[in-house]
Amino acid sequence: MLHYSLRQLEYFVTTAECHSVANAARKLNVSQPSVSKALTNLEGQFSTQLFVRHHAKGVSLTRAGERLLVDARSLLRYAKDLEQSVLDSGELVTGQVEVACFMNVAPIFMPALLADFQKIYEGISIRLHEGNQDKLTSGLISGRYELGLMFDLALPEEITIRKMAGFDHYVLLPKDHPRASKKKIFLRDMMDDNLVLLDIPPSREYFLGIFRSLGLEPEVSFSSPSLEMVRGMVGQGRGYSLLVTHPHLDYTYDGQKIVTLPLADEVARAELGMAQHAQIRPTRAMKLFFDFCSDWFRKYYPRGGSCRAEPPLYDQSAGSLSEARKLPYPP
Repeated sequence: MLHYSLRQLEYFVTTAECHSVANAARKLNVSQPSVSKALTNLEGQFSTQLFVRHHAKGVSLTRAGERLLVDARSLLRYAKDLEQSVLDSGELVTGQVEVACFMNVAPIFMPALLADFQKIYEGISIRLHEGNQDKLTSGLISGRYELGLMFDLALPEEITIRKMAGFDHYVLLPKDHPRASKKKIFLRDMMDDNLVLLDIPPSREYFLGIFRSLGLEPEVSFSSPSLEMVRGMVGQGRGYSLLVTHPHLDYTYDGQKIVTLPLADEVARAELGMAQHAQIRPTRAMKLFFDFCSDWFRKYYPRGGSCRAEPPLYDQSAGSLSEARKLPYPP
């Protein structure tokens, strides 16, 4: 029969995150021997090695340690949630949720989404993390993140995702491009131009895969992991881009007007969803945030709708970026 405490699990998780017993002890404000003893006892209880000790270089998890880390984080969150449910009075729900978001999507959706959520659930704290798809996936697998807003692309089997919204692809052009006045555009019509490629996992292979599925091979003139850098280079006439994520203002950071045209080619929509580890035990706060996100996207970005909510964030009939005035914007 196993006998281990939540405190031992807390010491284990902190050591894994700090990659060092000494650093974990400092973070926990306990002695280093206390942490070492807790880890030794855990390894004895599970009859397996959880860490590889590197002389003067900290520690790293074994495969068994990596598996335990996911469940330990989940159990600690559940224990805290249980404690909080006993202490909570009235209808105020408290707690904390570790939420990650794909870095190029986060600035478009998360500020408004979180603001709306906090108006209803003021007792729940959302800790927001940003990164590329690889970082989000590894964070969900390790249990560091509870939920991840990301595209449904190349996810491992231990990650489940509920689709929140689907978005159409579009071609981004500088305002004076010869095809900027068209209503729609085929990618084959852009093969004489250079492509400015969004180069971040998994976007690079995803967008290039769309060209290849149509029998096309674009000429890439510039690539960047930054959505705004891609938009800026298009605005300066360095080429066109194929994108999904659509900021609400068709101006670049340096004030250039850019034009978005729907893609005429038949390409499956890009699906944005909320992902989580299949084995994670959801807390009350996590459930509430997940359900809120489902309702929020259904309201403002209904499936079959565009990637841009109406009304737009700024009045784009204004003559320049400096003259653009802010409009009421739901949410």
